[in-house]
Amino acid sequence: MKKITTLEERYHMIELFKSGYTDQEIANQLHFSQATVRKWRRRFLRKGRSGLGSNMGRQLKGALVSFPEELKIRLFQWRDQHPGWGAMTLLAELQRDSYWRNERLPSISALNCWLRENELARPYHKHSPLPAPTDADTPRYAHDEWEMDARGYHYIPDIGVIALINLNDCYSHVRLLSYPCWLGAKRRQRHPTTEDYQAALRLAFMDWGLPNRLSVDHDTVFYDNDQPAPFPTRFHRWLICLGIELSFGRKGFPTDQAITERSHQLWFHQVIEGQRFKSITQLFDHLKKRRAFLNESLPCMTLGQKPPLLAHPGAKKPRRFYHIQLEEHLLDIQRLYEYLAKGRWFRKVSKDGTFSLGRQVYYLSRQWAKEPIEITFDVETRQWICKNENDTKTHSVGIKGDSKLELMGEDGPFIKLPYCQLHLPFSYNDWRKLQIITPAKRGTTL
Repeated sequence: MKKITTLEERYHMIELFKSGYTDQEIANQLHFSQATVRKWRRRFLRKGRSGLGSNMGRQLKGALVSFPEELKIRLFQWRDQHPGWGAMTLLAELQRDSYWRNERLPSISALNCWLRENELARPYHKHSPLPAPTDADTPRYAHDEWEMDARGYHYIPDIGVIALINLNDCYSHVRLLSYPCWLGAKRRQRHPTTEDYQAALRLAFMDWGLPNRLSVDHDTVFYDNDQPAPFPTRFHRWLICLGIELSFGRKGFPTDQAITERSHQLWFHQVIEGQRFKSITQLFDHLKKRRAFLNESLPCMTLGQKPPLLAHPGAKKPRRFYHIQLEEHLLDIQRLYEYLAKGRWFRKVSKDGTFSLGRQVYYLSRQWAKEPIEITFDVETRQWICKNENDTKTHSVGIKGDSKLELMGEDGPFIKLPYCQLHLPFSYNDWRKLQIITPAKRGTTL
């Protein structure tokens, strides 16, 4: 029958060990096997007196107790370097590590127990999802609808204040891009501008093509919050000309963009937390490298524990062509005219006979001073039709701010991009021929 050691006998073994006795000498003196003495000596060296326990010789309980010490040391190293990594990320890192991928690995629950045991787990609060909007169209395929939002600004040593602009595909849950927007000291506002959002989208367009729809919140860049009859912002009009519908979530309901709200935490914990970067370019490089891990290695719970690009490999292939050098050719102003023809706007004429629409000032005359007017758009004449309340007066003025250069931004599409390798200056028709001749090599469709 196997002899069981008592707590006093284990303490006696350690006292003899401290006095300089060998394992064999201690075993002979206490009438235990050398293996038993060696086990308790090693456990004491690893965990101290608490490692001796009081379990009457049975194996100590604890997370990852059956796994080698080298594995736990590696986990501690990763957590020290990346405090935001959770159990799922740690397991994915082990699976792609050349040393551990062929070994027996712990489960997600075991890693969670290990994190809690070592007080490394983040506090978890139960979620109570709100009812989904009934009028929202469900995405039917990859790149049918994207979500975009900016995470609140954060100070990073050696760089300054940044805000991450995150883009996600609603159907495949692919992490399309995390773009670090630098909010320098010269800026008056601590949030991204129209040009920042355009730069982020252009980078995503170059990698994934154009989506059919983009879902955003009611930030002033996207939505005219100053007027009861809001006019589409320059950002909105730019998307319309590209053939992209802009969808707005409900005010006060961030769960309407649940994928992107979750990605704010994901990108922060995966890349930024506990790290230092020498420059904004180095940070952006790290974000791009980590994107491959998130899409190809990290399991997604809503996709049956599969990474997004493994669950939806078709998302790698763009559905609508885009190239930054041909953006001007892809913009179709007629789409904007047709969109404006569907709306009505109400303004009050100033005492000088002017009114404002889409940050553009239009002049009627002083005869219209302080009169409320209704404004519609005529596609054929490309003019605004202004009427007073009694329909006794009508006046038309030409539209402003509808040029492609103004919609793209006065600096053009290249100025805000961190880096962009330009191609030979082919014409738009030449590019279309290239897409038709070599679609397999380009990986795009028209």
